[in-house]
Amino acid sequence: MKNKQQVLNMLGLARRAQKLTTGEDRVLATIRGRQTGLVFFASDGGASSRKKFTDKCQSYNVYLCTEFTRAELSYAIGSSRSLLAVMDQGFSTKMKQLLTTS
Repeated sequence: MKNKQQVLNMLGLARRAQKLTTGEDRVLATIRGRQTGLVFFASDGGASSRKKFTDKCQSYNVYLCTEFTRAELSYAIGSSRSLLAVMDQGFSTKMKQLLTTS
């Protein structure tokens, strides 16, 4: 539980540092361009979008996290979003480490 809260806190930091991308088209472009190592998709997001991003992340070897709800992600970054891509290698490495040890 503590690690999940740390990840949410880091999402807020990444947002303030302008290291997050939101929106389906922009996130897809960052995945295809290999500019991200971590994508967050809300656990209560749409099924068709979930499948699209699951498949895309698997094919480009990008870590996909679906542990957080839309409300949790939105609260962490301060705006209503259900899809986020972390654009900074340092942030994504630390967040993946926290997610895999929780």
